[in-house]
Amino acid sequence: MRRPDPPAPEAVFRAPDTELTASAAARVADGWAPSTQAGYARDWNSFTAWCTSAGRTPLPATAETLASYVDRCATAGQAVTTKAARMALRSYSREWAKAGGRRRRAPALSVEELRSMLEAAGESLRGLRDRTLLLLGYAMMARRSELAALNVADVRTVPDGLEVFVATSKTDKDSAGITVAVPYGTHRLSCPVRTVADYLAALSEGGVTAGPLLRSVDRHGRLAGTPEAAGRGTGRMSGAGINLVVQRLAEDVGLKGVTAHSLRAGPATAAAAAGAPRAWIARQGRWTEKSTAVDSYIRPADAWRDNPMRRVGL
Repeated sequence: MRRPDPPAPEAVFRAPDTELTASAAARVADGWAPSTQAGYARDWNSFTAWCTSAGRTPLPATAETLASYVDRCATAGQAVTTKAARMALRSYSREWAKAGGRRRRAPALSVEELRSMLEAAGESLRGLRDRTLLLLGYAMMARRSELAALNVADVRTVPDGLEVFVATSKTDKDSAGITVAVPYGTHRLSCPVRTVADYLAALSEGGVTAGPLLRSVDRHGRLAGTPEAAGRGTGRMSGAGINLVVQRLAEDVGLKGVTAHSLRAGPATAAAAAGAPRAWIARQGRWTEKSTAVDSYIRPADAWRDNPMRRVGL
């Protein structure tokens, strides 16, 4: 029996279903306003000319090529527009959300959960450091980078509690610095002022009166930066190291998904639930006045406290 002839090459090698025909591509391009088309053409010509002079490949362009071109534009004083890129990202975000994608947020840590982590930290020098880290982070609504940058000299005891100087922050573009007020807590275990005082006393007893506030402790319980400690240098904890401490203590008490950012989200949410004004919360956490991030922590509390369905009598 004679086998059928194989299909013609054009029946096997077809254009992808996602590829536009030349006519369709022309219509899509024509959908832009003439001024926009002209602007994009100028941008493209400028980019390809730079690629030629720099020995780069314009298409497909690597991330390094794009970054280098943007740097060249900025250095040359040229205006850099990101509208098209932002529109493309917006379209991608919409498709991603429709496909079931959800942004993951670190859970807000409640005061009760914080106390359980404080108990798990223990009474050793490392435990005292970890409790200081947790309580300062929570009371200041601090970013982990802010905690890592603190020095002993940045913490000052005053009659009402602590004044903590944050030399630089994400929203402090000029590094002018800001002093954060930390009041006494109601309970001894979760009082940031008393805990920090205990930690500072322990540092002083170990001969540490300057340098990094939060520093590593070796397996023998010796502070980094002291003559007997293992390792060299000051031992300043990094933001990543602070995050690991928070995650470890959370896991020890059975909390899932908690990170250093939970120390920031938790007090903002708790303060909102207690009726603290938005402006006060934003100031304590060093959010800008127009920040949408702080609203993401306040709204969940408001959604329950001020829910209109409480008033309809269901």
